[in-house]
Amino acid sequence: MNLQLSAEDLDFQQQVRRFFAEDYPLDIKQKIARGERLTKADQVRSQQALQARGWLGIGWPKAHGGPGWTPVQRYLFESELELAGAANIIPMGVIYLGPILAAFGSPEQQQRWLPNILSSTHFWAQGYSEPESGSDLASLRTAAVVDGDDYRVNGTKIWTTQGHWADWIFCLVRTSRGGRKQEGITFLCIDMRSPGVSVQPIISMNGAHELNRVEFDNVRVPQCNRIGEEGRGWHYANVLLGNERLSYAHIGKKKADLARLRRLASKCRDGVGGIMLDDPLFAHKLAAMEVRVAVLEVSVLRGLSGDLPPAAISSLKIQCTECAQGITELFTELAGATAFPDMNCSDWFARLGATPAFVVKAWDDYLFERAQSIYGGTNEIQRTIIWRALEAG
Repeated sequence: MNLQLSAEDLDFQQQVRRFFAEDYPLDIKQKIARGERLTKADQVRSQQALQARGWLGIGWPKAHGGPGWTPVQRYLFESELELAGAANIIPMGVIYLGPILAAFGSPEQQQRWLPNILSSTHFWAQGYSEPESGSDLASLRTAAVVDGDDYRVNGTKIWTTQGHWADWIFCLVRTSRGGRKQEGITFLCIDMRSPGVSVQPIISMNGAHELNRVEFDNVRVPQCNRIGEEGRGWHYANVLLGNERLSYAHIGKKKADLARLRRLASKCRDGVGGIMLDDPLFAHKLAAMEVRVAVLEVSVLRGLSGDLPPAAISSLKIQCTECAQGITELFTELAGATAFPDMNCSDWFARLGATPAFVVKAWDDYLFERAQSIYGGTNEIQRTIIWRALEAG
C-alpha cells in the first residue's frame, strides 16, 4: 500500500498536532506525564474536548456522529494524541459499542445511546469474561430468560474494566443451550443502576483499581435493550472484537515511549559508570524494538484499511501486546541499572530519595502491561485462531 501522506493528510496532521498543543487540557497532559492516574472527571473533560471538535467518535459512520475520516486520518489522529501525551479514549463505549450500535442497533437504540456516548454523559463497560471461562467466550454461563417483556439475567462477569465508572454495560448472555455452544448467545445492554446489579473491585498488582467483578441477581432487562437478533450475539461480538484487537496497537505511544527511553539511556549511567546507550547489548535491544514498531505501523495501517483477515488481526494483537510489554521491560532494565549507580548499598535509604523519577513509573507500567497479553482474548487464544485459519487453508 502507498504510505506516502497526501497534502490533505499532512494538513490534517498539523491541525491535530496544534489542537493537542494549544487547545487540549494542559493539566491532564501534565498529570499523565507525572505518572498520576486520571479520575473519571479527567476522562470526561478529555473526551469532551475531543468531541468539541467532532473528533471523539472514531470509527463511526459520519451519519451517526463520526468524523468521516479515512483510515489514514484516523491513524494520524490516534498517533498525534499519544505523541502529545494526552489521555486515550476510553474504548468501551466509543470504540467497541458505538460501531456495533451503528451497524446493528435499532433506530431507537441509536437515538437513545449514541448521543450520550459522544457527550461522555454515559460511560459503558464490557461484560464478556466470566469466572473459570477465561477467553473461552463460548462457554459463558450468564443466563437471560424471557419473562414477559423482559429478560431475567443471572450470572457473573469478571475483569470488567472501569465497571465502577459505568452507567451501562453491554453483555454477552446465554438465551439458549441448544446446538453449538457459540449459538444461543445474545448481545444485551444493561443499566448498571438496575436492582440486582452489584460491582466488586479487583485491585491489580500495581495497586490500581480498574477491574471489577459484576454480578447479576435476577436483574430485569427490557427486551428492547437487545442488540440485533436473539442468538446472534456471537456474530456481533466477533465484529466488536476485531475493532478491540486493532485498538491495542497504540503506535504513537510506542514511538513516544521509545524516544523517551532513548533520551534517558543517553543520560543515565549503568552500575559501572558507563552511559547505558553505549552498552552494546542494551543499544541492540532498543534498536530492535524500534524496528519492530516500524513494521507494526505498516500492519496497523493495513488493518485500518480493512485489508486484514481475522487471523491477521489476531497476529497483530499478539505483536502489539508483546511489543508493549517489551518496551516496559527495557524501561525496567534501565531503571534497575540507574536507580543505584553502584553496588555499595550501605546508604540504601539515603539513595532511595534520589532515585530518578522515571523509575517508579517504569515499574508501575511494567506491572500494568502484564495484562495486555491476557485481555481481549489471550495471546494463546489468538494463536489458536491463527492455526485454525491455516488449517482451513
